[in-house]
Amino acid sequence: MKDPTAARPCSRIAVYPGTFDPMTNGHVDLVVRAAPLFERLVVGIAHNPIKGPSFGLDERIELARESLAGIANVEVRGFNSLLAHFVRDIGASVILRGLRAVSDFEYEFQLASMNRHLIPEAETMFLTPAEEFSFISSSLVREVARLGGDVSGFVPPAVQKRLVSLWKR
Repeated sequence: MKDPTAARPCSRIAVYPGTFDPMTNGHVDLVVRAAPLFERLVVGIAHNPIKGPSFGLDERIELARESLAGIANVEVRGFNSLLAHFVRDIGASVILRGLRAVSDFEYEFQLASMNRHLIPEAETMFLTPAEEFSFISSSLVREVARLGGDVSGFVPPAVQKRLVSLWKR
């Protein structure tokens, strides 16, 4: 076991990982609130074909960049590796995760524990979204959009436009 009093490297770089399929206003809210806490916040878009994303990796990166434009210290990058490797490669010391509800906690706790094992030099930090975004999930937004519902209040304008064109009725 590592000495808990040993100094850790303290980069002020955080990674906010996810598939972001699609980027929602809840994601944007977390980025806006987390960005001032770090020198650099990297939004890491996971390739993750197992989840069967509606948008390809390049399109999700493009939509995230459009959605987060204007936040000076935020960078959007795609990755196709273990998150621990991505975090180490960019020199981050924090993994940022969002918790919408108590139901998210068990899964997020497992991820944080595994990441602590794989990359002990990085800590996981949890943020909750603003109350008005706490019920929004990418999968729920995709389903509403697929069935022709209005998702304009849940996603940035570029994402809404792309969702409409994806599932034209």
